[in-house]
Amino acid sequence: MKIVCSQVDLKNNLSLVSRSVPSRPTHPILSNVLLVADKAKNCVTLTGFDLSLGIRSSFSAEVEESGMITLPSKFLNDIISRLPDGEVSLSYDEEDLEDNPLVAIDSLSGKFQLRGVSGDEFPELPTIEKKESFLLPISALIEGLKGTLFSASTDETKQVLTGVHLTRHLNILEFAATDGHRLAVVKTTEESSDEDTETGVSDEQNFSLTIPSRALRELEKMLSSGKENEAVALYVDNGQLVFELGNQHLTSRKLEGGYPNYNQLIPTKFERKMIVDRKRVIEGLERVSVFADQKNNLVKFKLDPDNNQVILSVEAKELGNAKESFSVEIYGDGAFEIGFNIKYLMEGLKALSANEITFHFNGATQPVILTPLSGLQMTYLIMPVQIRD
Repeated sequence: MKIVCSQVDLKNNLSLVSRSVPSRPTHPILSNVLLVADKAKNCVTLTGFDLSLGIRSSFSAEVEESGMITLPSKFLNDIISRLPDGEVSLSYDEEDLEDNPLVAIDSLSGKFQLRGVSGDEFPELPTIEKKESFLLPISALIEGLKGTLFSASTDETKQVLTGVHLTRHLNILEFAATDGHRLAVVKTTEESSDEDTETGVSDEQNFSLTIPSRALRELEKMLSSGKENEAVALYVDNGQLVFELGNQHLTSRKLEGGYPNYNQLIPTKFERKMIVDRKRVIEGLERVSVFADQKNNLVKFKLDPDNNQVILSVEAKELGNAKESFSVEIYGDGAFEIGFNIKYLMEGLKALSANEITFHFNGATQPVILTPLSGLQMTYLIMPVQIRD
């Protein structure tokens, strides 16, 4: 095999696929990336796979001799990322392939040799019988993932909650994620792409599935290289799914099991509400959170409707306390106090993109809903923390 390619192309594609290489592989070959050179197409394809998540990416190169080899992901990344811009060549003698050949890496700055392993040992990515794909707008995916991914559970014993539940109904894409303490729901509307239908999406294009957060975080990074008016192709079968964007290909298992009926958890009537400047709340929380820690991650909100103020406070018995107040719009009678986990509240506030947001309250131990006054259609439900005297 011998290829000549751009250092930038090799570095960028290698960086992408290496994110699916496990840090603690169950088999040594999985710590490698698979490199396939195709002379007929003048194309190089790189693949990383941890038996659950796989990423494949292709780019143009001058292929003098076709071949297939796997190379240690970490060492290859370390070498290629340090090379200067310009051409890079990779080559080995096919006669040495059975003996784990040394692959020569030549650039303007020097030469390296890295031990490879035959690509025959590398596991195949799961395949999906290519039926009609679901086309998902990049702009909608970016909005939906930014607004929900942070709320997914990290508790592997609750497998279905470690993903984002994605539903399409005609031209509405709905994203939902919960860890049992908070819930984020984002609805995005797809623009019509078919002049013959009102929505551009038929009933056959409806679906509902739960996708692992890890796969979606990697998809989010892939989307950053696309254009917002482009679409990602999603292929689904019984146990697997594949996202395709240009020459990039991400495969993942689906999460099995029924996702909670989260719409039943969202209250529709409220005793009081508060309209605030989102950045002002974030800034206030960042200041008072100096006194918060893992043992005491509680911030109190005291609503003062007589003066249209909210008072934020944090107490740390051994250190001291912090208090901050600012003007807000309050609707509803009587003073009211409620506690929140600062981390959960901050993450929700940062995901809401509007300048002004509304807090919707019932009792001090009832779910609180945050919604933006404009822009993205997002609902963030957070469970309060009980205040103990």
